[in-house]
Amino acid sequence: MYKQSLYSIIEPIKINTIKRLNKAKKWKYGYNKENDVIVISKTGQIGEVYSIQNLKIALPPKPKDLKKEDNKWVKKEYPKELDRIKTIFDWKDLPADFKNKWHVYIDTEFTKREEGHWFYNKGVPTYITGTHYMYLQWTKIDVGAPDYREANRLFYLFWEACKADVRSYGMCYLKNRRSGFSFMASSEAVNMATISSDSRFGILSKSGADAKKMFTDKVVPISINYPFFFKPIQDGMDRPKTELAYRVPASKFTRRKILSNERTAELAGLDTTIDWKNTGDNSYDGEKLSLLVHDEAGKWERPENILNNWRVTKTTLRLGSRVIGKCMMGSTSNSLDKGGENFKKLYNDSDVTKRNRNGQTRSGLYSLFIPMEWNFEGFIDSYGLPVFETPKEEVKDNYDQYIDVGVIEHWENEVAGLKGDQDGLNEFYRQFPRTEEHAFRDETKNSIFNLAKIYEQIDYNEEARYDAVITRGSFQWQNGIKDTQVQFVPNLNGRFNVSWVLPSNLQNRIITKNGIKYPGNDHIGAFGCDSYDISGTTDGKGSKGALHGLTKFSMEEAPANKFFLEYIARPATAEMFFEDVLMALVFYGMPLLCENNKPRLLYYLKRRGYRGYSMNRPDKVWNKLSVAEKEIGGIPNSSEDIRQAHAAAIETYISNYVGVKPTGDYGDIYFNTTLTDWAKFDINKRTKFDAAISSGLAIMACNKNLYTPRPQIELQDKVNFSFAKYNNKGNFSKIIQ
Repeated sequence: MYKQSLYSIIEPIKINTIKRLNKAKKWKYGYNKENDVIVISKTGQIGEVYSIQNLKIALPPKPKDLKKEDNKWVKKEYPKELDRIKTIFDWKDLPADFKNKWHVYIDTEFTKREEGHWFYNKGVPTYITGTHYMYLQWTKIDVGAPDYREANRLFYLFWEACKADVRSYGMCYLKNRRSGFSFMASSEAVNMATISSDSRFGILSKSGADAKKMFTDKVVPISINYPFFFKPIQDGMDRPKTELAYRVPASKFTRRKILSNERTAELAGLDTTIDWKNTGDNSYDGEKLSLLVHDEAGKWERPENILNNWRVTKTTLRLGSRVIGKCMMGSTSNSLDKGGENFKKLYNDSDVTKRNRNGQTRSGLYSLFIPMEWNFEGFIDSYGLPVFETPKEEVKDNYDQYIDVGVIEHWENEVAGLKGDQDGLNEFYRQFPRTEEHAFRDETKNSIFNLAKIYEQIDYNEEARYDAVITRGSFQWQNGIKDTQVQFVPNLNGRFNVSWVLPSNLQNRIITKNGIKYPGNDHIGAFGCDSYDISGTTDGKGSKGALHGLTKFSMEEAPANKFFLEYIARPATAEMFFEDVLMALVFYGMPLLCENNKPRLLYYLKRRGYRGYSMNRPDKVWNKLSVAEKEIGGIPNSSEDIRQAHAAAIETYISNYVGVKPTGDYGDIYFNTTLTDWAKFDINKRTKFDAAISSGLAIMACNKNLYTPRPQIELQDKVNFSFAKYNNKGNFSKIIQ
């Protein structure tokens, strides 16, 4: 049974509070800080509250007089009498009784545009925003009128919340192919431009040619096909190529007009424009925009950089600290080295659960991902609802075609057919993703590891809801007293991901020898660590500290060959990182293999009396170690032999314990961040892959016997094993010389 997690209806506000404020119509459009919801209702009242990708959105209440009528979305035909009226000038010259006849109709359309629209859909009262109504009712696309889709309804609810929230610069939408984003964004550009004065609206895409095509093939036709009462006065050509201008055309004063003393009626124009720019880091630099449409943002290839461009264009949407414009950004993602990596960073920086003290995300945008099963052509019924599972009864789409298989089954069949073509499979995942990980799948050409097995494991983790297996948390000393007992405390803001915890009788096992503490569970597993020495860096970035815990075969109550802990973070100070590592070592009672080219962590352990927890490099015997290696332990990363051994360790582990194992079941490494780091690992650029370095050292630590040097026996003197030969002629035998 498919369980959707795209949105949920929640109750973050007390019912009495809603009733009290609804009665007085006190709810204001925008962000309500007291209740931490974004109100998109413009009636002063709210109804249901949706949570869409962790953004809480308060909708207007259902009207009490809502009629069932068609029980689905149906585009209303434009009255033929009004269809003959092309401009506002034609309307002014019409008789008063004609205007009175159509006044209510026109006024109602303006109300729906402003407040949204309610209708019954398959027996369910359904609300769409005013922007969505304008898209469905008044937007002309390549196939005529757009279909109603539930996925688009959720998209527009989220977008309305982005517009209402003063903290937001807009949305960063991670989409699947042919989801209609370009038309929806074009529709919004025209919708907002035709009600805004003294404003500018811009369009960018992966190339200038694409931006121009969007402008000429989508924006301009949508504007042309608006009804006269929504269409402002336009200057210039009917079908412009570079700029659509809603302003009063320049008018010459002729001698005849002046001498005849004719009165020229004053015309009110919006003085608003929509245009497009060539793709570049500095596009729209120094300008002020009310809306920026960023189409195909995940496909900007070198030398263009979407991150650099966003840093520039973000400033066009604000005055000081006040956000005055919004960005509607949407795209599928290219492979990581073809623009996808920058878009992925921008998307991750738009997570609404990670805000600064001003309440804004790092990028200023709000990220939205709608899985492909919600919006896949051919699997949407006549009510606009996705057909997730194979129907047991007849289901038809909007084109009166039967849908005889569910979209999930269809997608899985496509995946199964591409199992032998990993690059083809990854491209299919990027075009039609069911998860964010699918959307950012990379090409396999440069990987040194078995990507098929890595992605098998990632897919399995997602289907098995790996987040339910992993506990996010922190380690802390009991009662805050250092060097006592360590406890693990679940905490959503913690820096540790843990998938297995030692039984209580094995926790905090320490063996003390000659005043030095040693781990009591070194027979159960070990840790690997990629450390850092400097708390801050000049660019504010720097590598993250990484720690991984791995078990090995033992007779204890512990799973074998399981990665049970993942830590990838850069706390405010290096000392905080060192203390995190130390507490994990003490809690699990396992030793650590760490690179010693950044030795501060190892010196930290030694000063605290935990030198026994730092493993010596396993490829050398004690008397071959350097003075520093004897003092603090660790293993260098400069040796080519060590680098090759490290990569080989990961490769062997992937072959035996990742994806479908030789036994037929799946591996139980649930840390997708680590798996993704393995997929991208480049042995010539090791410093970029903190998780891969750390996890590889953990594998080496658990298999240290493989690297132990074997003593070689050298024979100083050769022993002669030749036999004497005798001459047996005569009475006595003689040795032959």
